[in-house]
Amino acid sequence: MSDSANPMMQPRITKVSVNIGVGEGGERLLNAEKVLEIVTGVRPQRTLGRIQNRDLKVRQGAPIGCKVTMRDQERIMAFLKDAFWVREKTIPSWNFDRSGNLSFGIRDYTDFPEQKYDPEIGIFGMDITVVLERPGHRVSRRRRHKAKVGQQHRVTADEARAWFKETFELTIMEE
Repeated sequence: MSDSANPMMQPRITKVSVNIGVGEGGERLLNAEKVLEIVTGVRPQRTLGRIQNRDLKVRQGAPIGCKVTMRDQERIMAFLKDAFWVREKTIPSWNFDRSGNLSFGIRDYTDFPEQKYDPEIGIFGMDITVVLERPGHRVSRRRRHKAKVGQQHRVTADEARAWFKETFELTIMEE
């Protein structure tokens, strides 16, 4: 039996995280939350400062950004199709980590299809992280009888590049 015939060896997207870091609370944070809700269709969650940094005026526990985690496959595919369209279906190969996850940024939310610039909101960019795993990876996260995922079952960066090329027809630029 080859790897292509085994359904447990086929990678799939587990989740997509979209993050906007503002660095402060108040009006800008509310506008960033509006942008995330417009682009993803999911209500965002606030992120809090973990350490105090007086130079950046960040206090521990103060809201400094917002994020959205999407796990619904239909919503993920629609969002990624638009996000890759913004990037002109071109991603550098260094955006993939050793675990096969993909992280990239978008400079402005108005680059998305059917988005108009709103002077009340302003300009916000975002970071997008796509987690790629094979079925059965849950054993590493579950509470009861937790186990390690074998090296053969993990997604490598090369496999992730090939999967994204095939699934989303991306052009991956080599160094």
